[in-house]
Amino acid sequence: MLFQLYGEGAGYQLIGWLLVFVGLILANEFARRTKQGGIICFLVIPAILTVYFIAIYVCAGMGMEWALNNPTYVHMGSWFHYAKLYAATAGCIGFMMIKYDWGIGKTHWFKAFPFVIVAINILIAVASDFESAIRGTAALAATGSRWWLSSENVWLYGGWWNWVNGIAGILNILCMTGWWGVYTSKDKKDMLWPDMTVWFIIAYDLWNFEYTYNNLPTHAFFCGVALLLAPTFANAFWNKGGWIQNRANTLAIWCMFAQVFPTFQDDSIFTTIPVLYADGFMDPNVHPVAADPTMQGVISIIALAANVIVLAVIIKRSKELKRNPYKEEIFVGTRDYEMAMARAEK
Repeated sequence: MLFQLYGEGAGYQLIGWLLVFVGLILANEFARRTKQGGIICFLVIPAILTVYFIAIYVCAGMGMEWALNNPTYVHMGSWFHYAKLYAATAGCIGFMMIKYDWGIGKTHWFKAFPFVIVAINILIAVASDFESAIRGTAALAATGSRWWLSSENVWLYGGWWNWVNGIAGILNILCMTGWWGVYTSKDKKDMLWPDMTVWFIIAYDLWNFEYTYNNLPTHAFFCGVALLLAPTFANAFWNKGGWIQNRANTLAIWCMFAQVFPTFQDDSIFTTIPVLYADGFMDPNVHPVAADPTMQGVISIIALAANVIVLAVIIKRSKELKRNPYKEEIFVGTRDYEMAMARAEK
């Protein structure tokens, strides 16, 4: 068991998960199918939210109660959430530039943008994993416990699993192949990266789930399961080759929602915490006594192993095909690749 799903509240927790999963799939479809949908989701709404966020922090600095008690200010004040929101949104805008041939999106060199922005997003998470490991070690030395309280008032349990998963994240960057093999779909709905096959997707999902489980434990049921499965589900059934676009779209949309309505996952009937909190609750005002980090360790090892295996497959295929895996596509001939290329505008 990864999460505390039992008792009278389990039904609500599962309903909440389903709402997020289905909501993200529908929101992604709205954003990807038309220019208007993409513009609304990734230009208009982020612009409005930026004004809102600035107003919160300016007013909080002035001591205004509405800002100091605002859920965004109280629950979502760390650097990570803002970095993730704007990095994901930048990715969505860049992907739209490619698929609609906007500005520099027409140029060959800009095809490397998807790799760059995904690598940046992964490195942001890796830095957060390493930060938790360091803080956990410092807390152990100072208090005899690995628990440390984040800036968002969440107790995190930092340890060797953070280092292992951080390394898995770095390897995951190396598992992105065919940087220049980026295409627009024939129907202009998607930016396709055919060489980003199920091999990479599984390795990424395992690494990213463990990241959320380690560092966003009170959110992981939603952003570590529903959010990861939504783009993977779409890629598997109707949007082959469009996984990275699906991932960026759903991530940005979720970050906007979570930044404005954090109590959905933090303090509601849908709130779900992992088994890490062996005391049965997470209260920022109560230092945890017990911890069960077993699954943190197990999943970090699985994530690392998955990325090592995928990297080994990449090296093997690149040698067999005598191709540079980053300059050229190496999954040519595989089912995933050929299905994606069948949708591509060549």
